[in-house]
Amino acid sequence: MSVTSAKQGTALVTGASSGIGAIYADRLARRGYDLILVARKRERLDALAKRLASETGRSIEVVAADLNDKADLARIEQLLRTDTSITLLVNNAGVGATAPLLASDIDKMDDMITLNVRALTHLTYAVAPGFVARGGGTIINIASIVAVSPELLNGVYGGSKAFVLAFTQSLKHELADKNVRVQAVLPGATATDFWQLAGTPVEHLPGQIVMRAEDMVDAALAGFDQGELVTIPSLPDAADWEAYEAARQKLKPNLSRQTPAERYGVKIGAAA
Repeated sequence: MSVTSAKQGTALVTGASSGIGAIYADRLARRGYDLILVARKRERLDALAKRLASETGRSIEVVAADLNDKADLARIEQLLRTDTSITLLVNNAGVGATAPLLASDIDKMDDMITLNVRALTHLTYAVAPGFVARGGGTIINIASIVAVSPELLNGVYGGSKAFVLAFTQSLKHELADKNVRVQAVLPGATATDFWQLAGTPVEHLPGQIVMRAEDMVDAALAGFDQGELVTIPSLPDAADWEAYEAARQKLKPNLSRQTPAERYGVKIGAAA
């Protein structure tokens, strides 16, 4: 991807020190964004910022923060509320787990919910009002295919990513007329250190299901350029997702009604 001279504002990317977040930083800088890179590991952030500034000429700021820490999270929220140059938020920071529920540490599950759900929600709520007030902006939320296929991995992880998908769909509904774009990206298995941290090294997965992180991000950005609300980088036929979504929409009129469905055999108004 060539470096563009068009100025796009500033993109804040969480979990930016490695993997998917670092690649988003690279691609966005080459698209003309200045960057604010957020992650726990300051040394990695500094190295990435130095390289990208040299290669793209963009302004790169680094902020070392642990989004599971309330004080650090509040610092990033304040930054999102007050820096009017920010036009794009990439909520990438997250952790996963591969162990079944009964073999999981509940405290680690709690930490996962805090990062995958609470931090993402707080950062979105910090930036969205400014986007609306300034007449536009973009929020990209990194979810996972387990948002629609939770049986594949740890159920708490799947539940946290289902939240990200549902939250993004709700944001689209609420902000569509505010010129605020949102996208949920649902990667499958991606070659990053996520798997090592989640408990199953990527080398243990079948090679045919693992996508290079660079390819995943490039596909996600292509989906964004095509106007997708939900991007599944490995899905061959977009019609499959459209059919899934059409089925969901078909349910809506019957999800809340005055009487139970006839198939349950409930005698309406019968005494207890």
